[in-house]
Amino acid sequence: MKRKLKIHKEGHKILLVSGIILLLLNIGLAYFFKSMLVYYIAGGVSLLIILAFASFFRIPYRTFLSGNNQIMAPADGRVVVIEEVQEQEYFGDRRIQVSIFMSPANVHVNRNPISGLVKYQKYHPGTYLVAWHPKSSEKNERNTVVIEQEDTGVEILVRQIAGKLARKIRWYLNEGDEVTQNAEMGFIKFGSRVDLFLPIGTKIEVGLKQKVKGGMTVIGTLPESDD
Repeated sequence: MKRKLKIHKEGHKILLVSGIILLLLNIGLAYFFKSMLVYYIAGGVSLLIILAFASFFRIPYRTFLSGNNQIMAPADGRVVVIEEVQEQEYFGDRRIQVSIFMSPANVHVNRNPISGLVKYQKYHPGTYLVAWHPKSSEKNERNTVVIEQEDTGVEILVRQIAGKLARKIRWYLNEGDEVTQNAEMGFIKFGSRVDLFLPIGTKIEVGLKQKVKGGMTVIGTLPESDD
């Protein structure tokens, strides 16, 4: 039988430490106040805190979609930007930017939008503007990854961006890695944003304010090869 839900590895330590701290706090409160009412209230609040952490680090079971010409959503969230921009860090030319805002309630694992070879990876320390700020893609703490489709040579840039609450970006990819579409590429703790920079001519399959799911929503379709 397939498991429907699990806790991501990034949450194991947090849940363990939080559980120990809350348990000790509850024991201390019960001893100090010698009141069953205080014990039950503290226990209830502690349980809610643990459940909130568990919800944040949840990884639900999913049947992923895939396709060589399809660019899959790298994260759960809401589409907040679709526009043509000048991408300066890697390409130095015009690209279609699609940005997904991840609230604290979303699943926060990030996934590879395509299969291929990691051509570029760079972590940038930075500030912590709110994730929907226009300058957050350039100013905030962020990690940039470029994946090249080996059979077409098409390159897709994915940028993980920390926000006001999110103060920790995890990434699992390095230059030279072979990656598979929808496999985990990283994790952003406590809400943030993921940007995609796609080739001009990509057919965008989502709209502004649309909710998307990582590995299940098609963000765009690459133009057919001339070969």
